[in-house]
Amino acid sequence: MKCVILAGGSGARFWPYSRYSNPKQLLNIVGEKSMLQMTIERLEKIKKITDIYIVTRQDLYDRIIKEIDGIDKNKVIVEPSGKNTAPAIGMMAAYFAMDDPNDIMGVFPADHLIVGHRKFEKAINTAYHLAKKGKNLVTIGIKPNRPSTGYGYIQYDEKSEQDHIDAYHVKTFAEKPHKKLAERFVASGDFLWNAGMFFWRVGTFMDSLEEHIPDLVESLNKIAPKIHSGESFDDLWDFIEPESIDYGLLEKATNIYVISGEFKWNDIGSWNALYHILNSDKNGNIIRGNGKVMNANNNLIHSNEKFTAIIGLDDVVVVNTDDATLVIHKDKVEDVKDLVEFLKSNDQKKLTQ
Repeated sequence: MKCVILAGGSGARFWPYSRYSNPKQLLNIVGEKSMLQMTIERLEKIKKITDIYIVTRQDLYDRIIKEIDGIDKNKVIVEPSGKNTAPAIGMMAAYFAMDDPNDIMGVFPADHLIVGHRKFEKAINTAYHLAKKGKNLVTIGIKPNRPSTGYGYIQYDEKSEQDHIDAYHVKTFAEKPHKKLAERFVASGDFLWNAGMFFWRVGTFMDSLEEHIPDLVESLNKIAPKIHSGESFDDLWDFIEPESIDYGLLEKATNIYVISGEFKWNDIGSWNALYHILNSDKNGNIIRGNGKVMNANNNLIHSNEKFTAIIGLDDVVVVNTDDATLVIHKDKVEDVKDLVEFLKSNDQKKLTQ
């Protein structure tokens, strides 16, 4: 199986610690290694995986080559500009299809935390066999342990289990819900968190793209030979419209199956997500760096240099960097992305770089 790691994001919801030029996937958020390095080392242990490719931005290419161990620089592919996930994944599928359309392709985010290697490998092996078995698009979902508003959800048909392997036909994909809707999803028992991992025969995937996003396939088929030859394809890329793989394909296709992963997973996509994986004190407070919490509960301080104190407030995140301070309620951490967009459009773009 050939796998693709998507490593071109900016990690906007993790601002101000994550910036466009220093995004989340290249930060040491948990442990001594970057999230991308941890992802590569995790995938290298999977026996079914034969090749690891990375798709990233031009401005991150040199840094990835320099800082990340265990990669072939010829397998670090640069997308000329960010066009969301469908073009990035499709570009690699078209590239692989030139060699063998029956190859199995796996797609992985660069910046997720996964604990429990044996269960992770078991889920990947199951996905591999299901993708190889027929014209199936396969994803992995995680059983929710709380009504998170920071994750997308996958609803599955409980009566459609495939070969007793915890794989089910997907009924619907749901965008990040509001709190009450998330509570209903969790209570129903037939929703999983969308972990953003996908598996398919490259030929099956290209056929599905042709059905649902034909204009994209036309461009990708012209781009793939240029990747093979090492030629620039910037001019062709400019004609591609941005599109997410979820909205553009998966929400429309009918041949999708989800595997219920039993490993521990967190996308560390927000400050609240980070809070849920760190060890807190008896009052639920977490301090990373220099700080103090008094008469308060369930707070997170992230401040390596500046002394930061929280007194008498609950459920607050405070993040200090050299040039910015973020104070936000944990229920509103998804709004950080909106703040980043505000800064970009109001002459404060340097604070996002």
